[in-house]
Amino acid sequence: MFKKTLLTLIFIVAIFSQGCSNDEEITDKKIEEVNSILSSNEFVLTSTDNKQYVITKTENGFVLNNDKEMMIIFDIFATWCPPCRATAPILSDLQKKYKKNLIVIGITIEDGISHEKLNQFKKMNSANYVIVNSSANRPLISEIASMLKLGTNFPIPLMAIYKDGKLVNHYVGATEEEFVESDIKTALAK
Repeated sequence: MFKKTLLTLIFIVAIFSQGCSNDEEITDKKIEEVNSILSSNEFVLTSTDNKQYVITKTENGFVLNNDKEMMIIFDIFATWCPPCRATAPILSDLQKKYKKNLIVIGITIEDGISHEKLNQFKKMNSANYVIVNSSANRPLISEIASMLKLGTNFPIPLMAIYKDGKLVNHYVGATEEEFVESDIKTALAK
C-alpha cells in the first residue's frame, strides 16, 4: 500500500513540476532514483561502464539479479583511502580466480564523483572489477552497515561477502587475500 501511495505521489509531483515545459528530460538517473525510492529491498546500481546491477535485500543479506548462487563481495571504499587502494589488486585477483562464482562490486562512499575519476582509480590501482557510481550507493552502504551493526561511522575499506542471500563474513580495514580467499573457498564448498 505504501509503495502505491508513494508511486502515485511521485507521479503527481512529476506531472505538476513539469508544467508545460519540456526543457527537463527524464534521464536514466532520475528513473534510477525513483526505483531506489520505490523499493527499500532493491537497489539498482550503475557501473562506471553503464551496466546495471540489481541488488535485492534478503532477510540475512543480499543477492545479485536474483541469482542466489552468485557470491558477492561488496567493497565499500573511497578513492582517497590508502588501504582501499591497497585492497583493489587483491579483489582483482579474487575476481579473476573465481569469475564463474563471484562478483566483486566496489561501492564508493564519495557522493557526486565522476565516472572518469573512478575509472582513473581503477586503472591506477588495478581494480579490475565492477565499480558502481549511482544514487543507490549511499542507501545500499547504509543497509549493509546496518545489517552488520556497524553504525554510520565505520572505517573503510569495508568488505562484506554474501552467498545464497546470507552473510559469509565481513572485514573492516585492509585484509590479507588469504583470509578472504579462505572464506570464499569455504562458502563455495557448502
